[in-house]
Amino acid sequence: MNTKQHTIKKSVTLSGVGLHTGVETNMTFLPADIGHGIKFQRVDLEGSPTVDADVDFVVDLSRGTTIEQGDARVNTVEHTLAALVGLEIDNVLIQLDGPEPPIMDGSSQQFVNTLKEAGTEEQNAPRDFFEVNESIMYRDKDRDVEIAALPLDDYRITVMIDYNSPVLGSQHASLTDITQFEKEIASCRTFCFLHELEMLHKNNLIKGGDLNNAIVIVDRVVKDHELESIAKLFNKPKVEVKKEGILNNVELRYKNEPARHKLLDVMGDLALAGRPIKAQILAARPGHAANVAFAKKLKTAMRKAARNQAPKYTPDMELVYDINQISERMPHRYPFLLVDKIIQLEEQSVTGVKNVTANENFFQGHFPGNPVMPGVLQVEAMAQVGGLLVLNTVPDPHNYWTYFLGIENFRFRKMVLPGDTLVIKCDLLAPIKRGIAKMSGKGWVGNNLVCEGTMTASIVRKDT
Repeated sequence: MNTKQHTIKKSVTLSGVGLHTGVETNMTFLPADIGHGIKFQRVDLEGSPTVDADVDFVVDLSRGTTIEQGDARVNTVEHTLAALVGLEIDNVLIQLDGPEPPIMDGSSQQFVNTLKEAGTEEQNAPRDFFEVNESIMYRDKDRDVEIAALPLDDYRITVMIDYNSPVLGSQHASLTDITQFEKEIASCRTFCFLHELEMLHKNNLIKGGDLNNAIVIVDRVVKDHELESIAKLFNKPKVEVKKEGILNNVELRYKNEPARHKLLDVMGDLALAGRPIKAQILAARPGHAANVAFAKKLKTAMRKAARNQAPKYTPDMELVYDINQISERMPHRYPFLLVDKIIQLEEQSVTGVKNVTANENFFQGHFPGNPVMPGVLQVEAMAQVGGLLVLNTVPDPHNYWTYFLGIENFRFRKMVLPGDTLVIKCDLLAPIKRGIAKMSGKGWVGNNLVCEGTMTASIVRKDT
């Protein structure tokens, strides 16, 4: 698995009709910055609104996954998202001039081909994996659906489907390495049963459906007049049923292609949890509703873990700023420069490191027989880390001062001692307005949360 974030090297476009809306749409993938994530943009609407690929914005699950945020609504996103997950692309903007990505052949293959044409580019930031440390379970007794995420330092999926159908039977599919997606999963097409076609049509769905973008399973005897009706529905002169029960003699690409497509759907829907996952995913009889419900459980677990999870830090990791670059941006100097490294810096967050040693000048007078880093200096170190986040919002940070305006709800959980490495993370709580920034800050030594609080700061130009 990639350990660094990736985007695409250039913009690429594909076109086609949407499965359920039947609208011809042009879809363009564009490169995006570190931490951007996956966003869809409706360029056909006034203001070109965007919607994040986020489970919190799922609004409809009628035979596909639909997301909506503000004025932007996008139908049937799962095949597109599966392609991005399978190619380990983290940051991309997807522009559409219609309401739904093209269905293409009912799989993710064309999306994969187009993205590979664009090429991928490694970005200088680690991927924000969610590592499942204890089992997360979901069960829908009414639908007999079960999904689980088990601890694993990798990403693997196993899916089982069973529709009590003499044609399909019970099927299994597995992805044991993410690199298998392109060759073994991406080309597997969506499917439905013959008896569902009329229902889907009556519910104003599958307007763009065709017999070459979906597999139709025939699990009962079909009379001639029914085949004539189906041919009329799809504007075909004639449709037939193959012996094994596939409408219009469509050849399966794999004997277990339906199970493989369900695995593809699971990948796409779980992408809405918002972070790449390290886990073993086991899914029995999954569908979009269950997938999204499980993605919500994953996101809840992510939020809970994030509240107290220490940022990853090793002394040899690549830096955003070293001490010299920090000194160029901040006016503080010894003995009051309390940040040694910046290891992560994005639009909304920053992570810095303070190495605490017995040579610190404050230990001479603060409990010299029992040295403990003063809480007020932990706050100051956190403020300096947050100050670098605020200074990152202007093009000429050396021309600005940052001032502390307030501290709220600060707590000291454990003592910070000589020899400790204090890792501090600050996150903006709201957009910076009129030079005022409010952020939450947390400090860790190892995996132990040692301090936390909320700070308000002001950024002021030096010549004002």
